[in-house]
Amino acid sequence: MKLDFLNFHNLKKRYYLKDYKFGLIALVTVISIIGIFFVGSAQASLQVKQLVGVVLGFVLMIVVSLIDYKWIINWYWILYVVNIILLLAVHFFGEESHGAVRWLKIGFIQFQPSDLTKIITILFFAGFFKKKEEETLSKKTIIAAIALILPSLYLIYKQPNLSNTICLAALFFVLLYLGGLSYKFIGSVLAVVVPVSILFLSIAVQPNQPFLYEHQQKRILAWLEPEKYATEEAYQQINSVKAIGSGQLKGKGYNSNTTTSVKNGNFISEPQTDFIFAIIGEELGFVGCCTVIILLLLIVIDCIMIGKRAKDAAGKQICGGVAALIAIQSMINISVATQVFPNTGISLPFVSYGLTSIVCFYIGIGLVLNVGLQPKIFQ
Repeated sequence: MKLDFLNFHNLKKRYYLKDYKFGLIALVTVISIIGIFFVGSAQASLQVKQLVGVVLGFVLMIVVSLIDYKWIINWYWILYVVNIILLLAVHFFGEESHGAVRWLKIGFIQFQPSDLTKIITILFFAGFFKKKEEETLSKKTIIAAIALILPSLYLIYKQPNLSNTICLAALFFVLLYLGGLSYKFIGSVLAVVVPVSILFLSIAVQPNQPFLYEHQQKRILAWLEPEKYATEEAYQQINSVKAIGSGQLKGKGYNSNTTTSVKNGNFISEPQTDFIFAIIGEELGFVGCCTVIILLLLIVIDCIMIGKRAKDAAGKQICGGVAALIAIQSMINISVATQVFPNTGISLPFVSYGLTSIVCFYIGIGLVLNVGLQPKIFQ
């Protein structure tokens, strides 16, 4: 069976149904359904909105999966400019919430452009590195790439949004590697970055340090000395760990109303977003936590495997970028919930509440599906 889709690159683009990755769609659907249930458990009033976000994301995923990714990346410079305009609009006209200006409101639609930035960054560098046609990136190309990512990093950091800044920076380095960064260069960078990071951390915890906002510094201090900040910045993370631990093997049951529930005691603020993993741990226990991690891991592996069969470097870059984004963001979210990383708010892909995040991840999967519809023909 064939799927025909009219596009602007050719008069007609022909895809084969056998190449459509229904397994990846199934994985994304299952973890999204888990997300809908646990957003409802954490904050019942938001469950319908989460369902709407998943349905909208699913529809956009199907639409995007039928648009030739090579046609999309032809517009990579326009995408780059649109991204910078949106981030500047947040800076000048953004909506403030909880002391941060991260949202843009256009009519009745409110969204967070930093989530869209990550998808645009993947598409932009897929097009940018494709034009270079180099097996190993030259120093000139690397410097140009760094210069191009800096405006996005700066504008997101100034919102302030340190978690998405870190996530975008990590994603960028993965894209550099996928674009052809040499192992020698990676080794040289690590030799510099590791000691500089240690030095930065040692300075960042000192009084009157110039790098971080006060609340960001306190989060690092709370991570290093949780007992000292147990009633302040470390409060949520300590309770998150308690919630996950209290679930033991099988948990206390979905939407448990037990009085010993950390969730029901309101000991974690915003449990539907940054600490959704704690709710899963408390209610489904170790089994539930492992299930979510395995589903996310399988999605990442599927994206990588589709990328390995991509017909060109741009397709590999898109699949690898989406896989890296899901992996990086999942690792940060779960590490924060388990007190491995300092408290920095970021959503758990496909699970946490947040319509912009859900829709953007579905768009990313749609791009991967389109790459999968155009596999390399092995002789």
